[in-house]
Amino acid sequence: MTTTPSQHIVRSFDDQLHGLSEIVVRMGGMAESQLAAAIDAMIKRDSELAARVVQQDAAIDALDERLDQDSIRVLALRQPMADDLREVVSALKISSDLERIGDYAKNVAKRVVAINQTPPMEPVSAIHRMGRLVQTIIKDTLDAYTARDAERAVDVWQRDAEVDEMYTGLFREILTYMMEDPRNISACTHLLFIAKNIERMGDHATNIAETIHFLATGQRIGGGRPKGDTSSFAVVKPGDQTPSKDDE
Repeated sequence: MTTTPSQHIVRSFDDQLHGLSEIVVRMGGMAESQLAAAIDAMIKRDSELAARVVQQDAAIDALDERLDQDSIRVLALRQPMADDLREVVSALKISSDLERIGDYAKNVAKRVVAINQTPPMEPVSAIHRMGRLVQTIIKDTLDAYTARDAERAVDVWQRDAEVDEMYTGLFREILTYMMEDPRNISACTHLLFIAKNIERMGDHATNIAETIHFLATGQRIGGGRPKGDTSSFAVVKPGDQTPSKDDE
């Protein structure tokens, strides 16, 4: 019979596993807040808020490093098995995805500062909707983790296609703005990278959902991941800016 955390004879082992979960939840809340703040900064054209988002990314990185250290300690001292091992490994994988979500929020904020130096553009409202969708998905993912809810994790996993479809629509819309007026190219390039960063956050939330399903059931989600991004088939004119290392 598999031992659950509540059945451990050594109370400190329970506390250590619970501590890992608490760090994951804290990181998730911070990553979600970072995305919300970055989107608000874009809508309000608030460069000071965007700058704070960039600065606050270090706090998520610090928690990620702390979780790595705590997990290594648990693995070395407790040598967990079965459900307990899944708890530790899942915490490590989820924290890595959350750290990347925080990085992408920071990248969005950096682009917002640049965009605020140019006139307002219509595609910003569509990016706002996409950002709110991804924020909701991240929140639902964290709720699924807290409840160890495999069904909710599958629901989040399936919604990634909706994010991809929104990104594809945005990609084509922004390219149209570029072609209609070359003066829009600089601002539109920043918008493209913002949209791509948000789409990548959705991908990492999907990764987390897959990890949660494995944590709760011990099995992978069956079938291929649903995808709705067809932007790779769009034609981009030569001379468009290439992505920076941060945007990869």
